[in-house]
Amino acid sequence: MTRETATGQFGVGPLARAAALVYTLLAVEFLLLLTAAPGLVALLLLRRDASNLPLAAACLAPAGPALSAALFALHGRHLDLADLHPAAAFWRGYRLNAWSALRVFLPWLALLAIVSMTLAQRGAAGIPGWWRVLLVVIAAIATLWLTNAMVITSLFTFRTVDVARLAAFFIGRTPKVALGNVSLLILAIAVTVLTNEAVPILLASVLGLVLLGNCRAMIEQVREEFTA
Repeated sequence: MTRETATGQFGVGPLARAAALVYTLLAVEFLLLLTAAPGLVALLLLRRDASNLPLAAACLAPAGPALSAALFALHGRHLDLADLHPAAAFWRGYRLNAWSALRVFLPWLALLAIVSMTLAQRGAAGIPGWWRVLLVVIAAIATLWLTNAMVITSLFTFRTVDVARLAAFFIGRTPKVALGNVSLLILAIAVTVLTNEAVPILLASVLGLVLLGNCRAMIEQVREEFTA
């Protein structure tokens, strides 16, 4: 069977590209949920209590490699129906980036757990209002750093310390990227508040695609200035 049709190559028309994108998002979402499932199931079984925040953070650990693999697969996606291999790309990204993703994801989880526990016990600890605001700001900056670090470690091969430095550097170097990521985080939080925490998880592949779009300028600068 030939790939040629009356309108051109098979799989390159607008409808075929849309179908390919939807298929890729669904496949990546399924694999992301599959690889993060052990932690997510355990998280659902935890009682909602401040004392369980460290355990909740531990349950989220498998999500780091899963998110990294998803970003890897989405970045290398094809819009040609005849050349779709999202599952293979996902597993390749998982094998390549699992440990490097954990090395940037786990410190962020630990920091977020500490901040969350401190804020949850603010009354008993007598924490002043200005300190609470500072903790929220620190958590927000750390999350912006994580978005940069996850994108960099998913798409490039650097030492963890270099990933950390580049992620911090590009918060100020590419303010439009940071602003876009802030907007994405606010959107994810709003969706969670208006619905429940399961909805952002089910939209993780879509949010990952948007994140890659936001970070396009940073990705290009890393490729041009920091890779041979």
